[in-house]
Amino acid sequence: MIQEFGWDTDVDDGFRARIEDATGEALVDEDYADVCDGTLIWWRDDDGDEDDLADLLVDAKGNLDDGSGIMWVLIPAMGRDGYVEHIVVEEAAQNAGLSATTAAALSPEWTGVRLSARGPRR
Repeated sequence: MIQEFGWDTDVDDGFRARIEDATGEALVDEDYADVCDGTLIWWRDDDGDEDDLADLLVDAKGNLDDGSGIMWVLIPAMGRDGYVEHIVVEEAAQNAGLSATTAAALSPEWTGVRLSARGPRR
């Protein structure tokens, strides 16, 4: 189950469809109230600042099964409306107790930053 935050008409529907095909499940929205296995966050410059993103990451992390799982923050590619620098995502992630592990061009218009959440310490 993958939970999606920040959906709007500018998202890459083809990318979303590939996730649904791979998981065999429809993406669930930000109102989903159960645990999930991963998170997809669409984030643009006008969605807020680094602190707003960190708050969203904390909330999204709380929905992950056992507090661990993979999160992707998708930001508009350089030169696109709403572009966000990777460092903003990385610093927000660190403030939320996450680690940025990978950055990848996931579609022509969106770049993804993969974040990793650690489960509770035992």
